[in-house]
Amino acid sequence: MTQLETRFERAVAESKTLPERPDNAMLLQIYALYKQATEGDAQGARPGFTDFVGRAKWDAWHALAGKTPAAAMQEYVDLIESLK
Repeated sequence: MTQLETRFERAVAESKTLPERPDNAMLLQIYALYKQATEGDAQGARPGFTDFVGRAKWDAWHALAGKTPAAAMQEYVDLIESLK
């Protein structure tokens, strides 16, 4: 495991114990960066318009298309650090 992967794993654990709950926009960014780092570009069809939460998550993830997993991991780590 690389140093970045280790820091990413630590940031994932720390994201569950932040002093304050982030707002919805920040939560979407955290989600999208995590998915991009662990799975790559968004897969599957965009959820229907009645699935508001699923659609918002997919859109946030899809907006990161083309970002490398390493870049997404680094952004995730930096974001969690800024929220502590």
